[in-house]
Amino acid sequence: MTNPMTDAISDPVTDPYKLRAVTEDEFADWARMIADTYGVDRSDGEIANQRAATVLQRTIAAFDGNTPVGGASLYRRLLTVPGAVMPVAGVATVGVTPTHRRRGILTAMMRRQLTDLHEHGAEPIAVLRPAEAAVYGRFGYGPATQGNQLRCDKRGMSFRPGTDFGHGTVRLMDRGQARPLLEDIYDQVRGSSVGWPDRGGPHWKVRLFDAPHSRGGATALRFAVHQEPDGRSTGYALYRHKSARDAVGNDSSAVQVVELAGVSRPAYAALWRYLAGIDLVPWIEYEGAVDEPLPHLLTDPRAARSAVVDRLWVRLVDVDRALTGRRYATSLDLVLELDDAFCPWNTGRYRLQSDEHGVTCERTKASADLRMSTTELGAAFLGGTTLASLATAGLVQELRPGALVLADLAFRGNRQPFYPGGWAFPLY
Repeated sequence: MTNPMTDAISDPVTDPYKLRAVTEDEFADWARMIADTYGVDRSDGEIANQRAATVLQRTIAAFDGNTPVGGASLYRRLLTVPGAVMPVAGVATVGVTPTHRRRGILTAMMRRQLTDLHEHGAEPIAVLRPAEAAVYGRFGYGPATQGNQLRCDKRGMSFRPGTDFGHGTVRLMDRGQARPLLEDIYDQVRGSSVGWPDRGGPHWKVRLFDAPHSRGGATALRFAVHQEPDGRSTGYALYRHKSARDAVGNDSSAVQVVELAGVSRPAYAALWRYLAGIDLVPWIEYEGAVDEPLPHLLTDPRAARSAVVDRLWVRLVDVDRALTGRRYATSLDLVLELDDAFCPWNTGRYRLQSDEHGVTCERTKASADLRMSTTELGAAFLGGTTLASLATAGLVQELRPGALVLADLAFRGNRQPFYPGGWAFPLY
């Protein structure tokens, strides 16, 4: 979860707001200050969960005297990218207190983070979920994945004849019984799902945090696990019940699906059949992938109405290391001319080559085939945002005929990338 509390675009004046890591004694006040920029109260339990997932040396804070007035943090995660898994620096808990806006604090923190990653040869990519989409493009982040907000009318959710539901069953479990099964299923799915990060123990603890004040008026989490006849667990759905009436008194109660994962097609279909069969609730709400299979399983695809929103944004910290970390759909020999105003060490020309033997990316003086900024390259990195669409918008320039079609095809994956967590990436 990131919050701009935006400041001036010009380079910041660091004095009197010195930037440094947060100490153990300062952590709770720092974390609550950032939460307050979102208008959110944090309980002691939430602060403890956040602390367990945080490496203090990777936090950053601006202080006015002894009072924290701005902050951000980095979390090392492993992210599935096309054809590989790469370490990324997840940016989270970004905020500047309202009393200190427009003083260059946010720009200073973003510059410090990216410069430190570059100078220490750390993760070649930074990722975040912005609370406001208009802010982070100026720091070189581009929207790389989208989510599909589905609102499903259960009255129309009949499944197409011949849908394969397999022979397994869906069981409701308590948290302790379900959690190890969820972890195993998630790890099986994320290996082939672009945009899915790894989850260690602290991240699962945050993901499953379920205090009453965090439910938005809904019930506690329900844990539905799909199991095969031989006992293997092959899918799960995390969901809540939310009772509500609209302005004219109609029942708008919903099953709110927090996360759903299926190792197989039958497990995925069986979980949706289970959710559609829950009584006394007319709607299902779920944010899935842009190419979510569910509508194709229904006799009436319009029963699952959708709205597309941005989710994970990507920033290439070091272009050469980032581009050699993923794989490409076709062989490639392309010269990219890149501009990077915020991280000038990336500006220049790069020859990107990919074949069955591997990937190389090196600086070159050869004539460029495509010209763009690193913001656009970050947006296209996971294979969701297409280079062709960016070119149509005037953000990518083709300098050699045919280069755009080749690059656009090479950067795409088998499916649309999707980040399955909540707003507080990378804590989930």
